[in-house]
Amino acid sequence: MAEATGSATERGRWRAMVPRVRRRLLDLLFPPACLTCRAPVSEAGALCPDCWRAITFFDGPMCAACGLPFDVDPGTETLCAACYAKPPAFDRAQSVMRYDDASRGALIAFKHADRLELAPAFARWLQRTGRALLEEADVIVPVPLHPLRLWSRRFNQAALLAQRLSRLSGKPYLPLALKRLRSTPSQGAMPSAKARRRNVLGAFKVADPSAIAARTVLLVDDVFTTGATANACARALKRGGAAKVLVLTLARVVRAGEGAI
Repeated sequence: MAEATGSATERGRWRAMVPRVRRRLLDLLFPPACLTCRAPVSEAGALCPDCWRAITFFDGPMCAACGLPFDVDPGTETLCAACYAKPPAFDRAQSVMRYDDASRGALIAFKHADRLELAPAFARWLQRTGRALLEEADVIVPVPLHPLRLWSRRFNQAALLAQRLSRLSGKPYLPLALKRLRSTPSQGAMPSAKARRRNVLGAFKVADPSAIAARTVLLVDDVFTTGATANACARALKRGGAAKVLVLTLARVVRAGEGAI
């Protein structure tokens, strides 16, 4: 009996070693490179020191609703001017980093150049930044693409992030909970915040209300620009029965002077 137990323990040790050995072999064949500049780094999914210093990660005071970073700390639960004047449809939003010259290259490569190997690292960043939102959330839902856009792009970057985040957090992933009713032009092509709001007005609908009824939904996307897409999705989710909608994105556009108090 003791011999059988020892053999089982030995097999367990070997099974535990296999992933580490495989990872080291892969690192020898394909040395890990910086996510943005491709310089050598110590482990896969990391940034080199220069790129890490260049990226602006959000870890300071921010708007209690939309997550806009403040230039000074006005205290907890303070709203930015825009959210004070017109509260968003979602309950809270947070982003990992600022969308600027330092982060743009990796984000565009992930979204438009099939750099899908960036997804695991991005999901870990989302998990770290959004840990409070994840604790509160019941389910994770990605911002959907219209089927025509999905067919042409071949994947939904928000869905990849949401799926990875679900695996890391253990929260249920509902990729089909929200659907896009019409194929809207890219939000990046819109000339103003007003045009962005019009572009996505009524563009989303809950496919199965029973899946989100009375639940807190964590909505995942890649970039928060004006919040028009997040607001449109949040309205649809709440009309479909969601109790709360939290928003987590990789990056956020911050305009000059926007975070002044």
